[in-house]
Amino acid sequence: MQIKFLKSIVETLVNKQAAPIIDLLVDKKNVNEFLIAKKLKLTINQTRNILYKLSDYGLVSFIRKKDKRKGWYIYFWTLNTFQSLKLLEENLKKELGGFEIQLKNRTEKRYYVCNTCSIEINEETALLNSYICPECEEVYQLSENKSVVNELEKNISKIKKELDLVENERKIEGEKIEKKKVIKIKSAEKKVKADRKKNREIRAKSAKKEFRLSNKIKKPSKSQKILKIFKKLKKNKNKNKSISKSKSISKNKNKNKR
Repeated sequence: MQIKFLKSIVETLVNKQAAPIIDLLVDKKNVNEFLIAKKLKLTINQTRNILYKLSDYGLVSFIRKKDKRKGWYIYFWTLNTFQSLKLLEENLKKELGGFEIQLKNRTEKRYYVCNTCSIEINEETALLNSYICPECEEVYQLSENKSVVNELEKNISKIKKELDLVENERKIEGEKIEKKKVIKIKSAEKKVKADRKKNREIRAKSAKKEFRLSNKIKKPSKSQKILKIFKKLKKNKNKNKSISKSKSISKNKNKNKR
């Protein structure tokens, strides 16, 4: 049913020849334009013209890649199903509005017809022409509205049914898009959390490394320890010598006094 609706909008916007393009793009991503041209039995320029028209309405999108061997760009196309159904819905609503206006006019106003010229006009125009056809000078006859009203009512009923189906299909596509968005958001949030955790671990490792390096710098080596002990012993030795010398001088002074 969805494919039927999508083909309908393509026929409306481009032509009937372009409708089979939907079969090639529906439920697929990034389809090679040369493959599309081959399947449609059209030239690449004809195919591109169709795709560009659809792209102007936002019904298809593309990415392009450079052919490394030939050096030119190749376009890959994807169908925007949601936008296509939305546009079809808008067109159906306009068409429905037009039929409803016609039905109102047919039920509230009178129309006249020239049977010779097969021309139908409204009452205002018939009055201006004194109810005589200016082409053949035949008298206008009151037009039978019943068959026209029945046809309009059938068209209105048909469009309303199609509109309900299209709205339902569009809602389904909208829900799919929202689910994909939620999945992308959750995936992005998960990635952010993983990145934050990784950064914390890196910072923790870096801090630990810096702490070790600082401790290693502060902690004296064996040679430094030995040198420190040697300096301490030397200092004590010099101190003892100084004390001994002081005592010796003191003894000599005492002897001299005696």
